[in-house]
Amino acid sequence: MLLRINPDNIDDRLIAQVVNCLKNGGVIIYPTDTVYTLGCDLTHPEAYEKVCKLKGIKPTKANFSIVCYDLSHISDFTHTVPTPVYKMMKRTLPGPYTYILNGNNALSKIFGYNKKTIGIRVPDNSIARTIVDALGAPILSASIKNEDTILEYITDPQEIYEKYDHSVNIVINGGPGGNVPSTIIDYTGSEPLLVREGAGEFPA
Repeated sequence: MLLRINPDNIDDRLIAQVVNCLKNGGVIIYPTDTVYTLGCDLTHPEAYEKVCKLKGIKPTKANFSIVCYDLSHISDFTHTVPTPVYKMMKRTLPGPYTYILNGNNALSKIFGYNKKTIGIRVPDNSIARTIVDALGAPILSASIKNEDTILEYITDPQEIYEKYDHSVNIVINGGPGGNVPSTIIDYTGSEPLLVREGAGEFPA
């Protein structure tokens, strides 16, 4: 199913349809402030396994991020975040960044294996954040790569729909996507480590 959602005038009925799909274990493709991404409700193992299958990754090897509405949910998945790190996240989010943090025991229960770190995303995208807010919980984020062209990511929602129509429950058309992923910064050690330079500049 292809749903067209105007990011500047979001239809609550369409958001409710997406949330209902997620709550029932569905898999969606939705826009972020960088690229289009696969998503599911973290409480549905079968949906997580489906995302892993689509990505060609074993569930125990996946390093997907979670998309949050704001920073209020990070304590559900991480140990105490050092004050400088929290201030950095608060200054740069919402934005095109993924912060890798040390996870707590909740991750093992959610993902079904001993997962020690988690990537946190708060994208500056009204559709993504409205979905998460309406769901009342973070959702999985697994970007879709394009292996057929010189572009690394598929940017056209219609093209995404044609490719994934029979693989996911809903594809959201929220306008053209980007072709540059988020910047990934690892804060699990004593010093920040730039894992991937993407759309966001490395914070000073």
